Amino acid sequence: MLFDPRPKNRREEIFDREEELKSLIGGMEDYPITILIGIRRVGKSSLLRVAMNEFSGVGIYLDARRLYAAGGGTISQAVLADEIRKILLGKGRFGFLSGIKVEGISLAGVSLRPGEATIIDLFELLNGLGEKFGKVVMAFDEAQYLRFYGPRGGKDLLAGVAYAYDSLPNLGFVFTGSEVGLLYDFIGIDDYSSPLFGRVYEEVEVRPFPRELSKEFLRMGFSEVGLDVPEEEIEKAVNELDGIPGWLVEFGFNYWKRGSFERAMEGTIARARSVIREELIELEKRSPRYSLILRAIAIGLSRWSTIKDYVEAKGGPITNARLSALLRNLEKMGWVKRENGRYKIIDPVVEKILKE
Repeated sequence: MLFDPRPKNRREEIFDREEELKSLIGGMEDYPITILIGIRRVGKSSLLRVAMNEFSGVGIYLDARRLYAAGGGTISQAVLADEIRKILLGKGRFGFLSGIKVEGISLAGVSLRPGEATIIDLFELLNGLGEKFGKVVMAFDEAQYLRFYGPRGGKDLLAGVAYAYDSLPNLGFVFTGSEVGLLYDFIGIDDYSSPLFGRVYEEVEVRPFPRELSKEFLRMGFSEVGLDVPEEEIEKAVNELDGIPGWLVEFGFNYWKRGSFERAMEGTIARARSVIREELIELEKRSPRYSLILRAIAIGLSRWSTIKDYVEAKGGPITNARLSALLRNLEKMGWVKRENGRYKIIDPVVEKILKE
């Protein structure tokens, strides 16, 4: 169902992503590394889950945010190895070794036991699994969090990926991220100092729906649940929410359950307010000036000089270099974009919440 608010797992549950899905599965099959990018709530996780279910080999899905939380703000070898061990010994689609009633795993001469495996051991074990079941692909969702892996900002993990790229033909990787600039900074394929510098990769971008496609998405979703919604209300919803699938799904689900445009939009904005405020709290932990910058842009202060005036009026003096660095970071994190010398909030719902 298109309006199911949970991440999708089957092709028929996603809308108009055939080209992206084809490219993603092709990348998983043909490339050692595939990068899946797109802004928040555009549907990357759903696309990745569907691709992994249709992939002919072994897909191991890992949410880097979960690894980060499980490690209490860091990601260790032990946390990563234990998560993979649980997947391999678990039930369901990815539980390829679920019949093994042992604490550890041994395969291709490599043992995986809690707290013992190095990253190279882990990758060699998965490569051995690929010899038996077909290519293994490790997919890291929100992979920019992997910069918290180990004591060197994830360099040890990237060195392991580089080793796998060169020496383990049955192992591949997918990295997804909504903080696109941070993801590219972390992977460092264009950075001479990165272990992955110069490696060949496939890139798949998931974009918001164009306006007409957004309206078609809502029409099809309402048809699925047996609702005949006036065209002017569909038009108004797209005006408010643009083409970001996450918000369109939230609105459609709320309309289905609440029965009116006003109540559906009210519920959508309430949910958005909760989610975005949590995201802003996390952002403010890095610097409280991020929220000031975003609010300045949201109320229409789009030029660098006017943003600086607002930030200094609300938060005290800031150097030119510091403001420029914070704006670059917001671009990398997918909050804002810069066009013709002006800054703009990418997500119109985020902009609406910031104006409150």
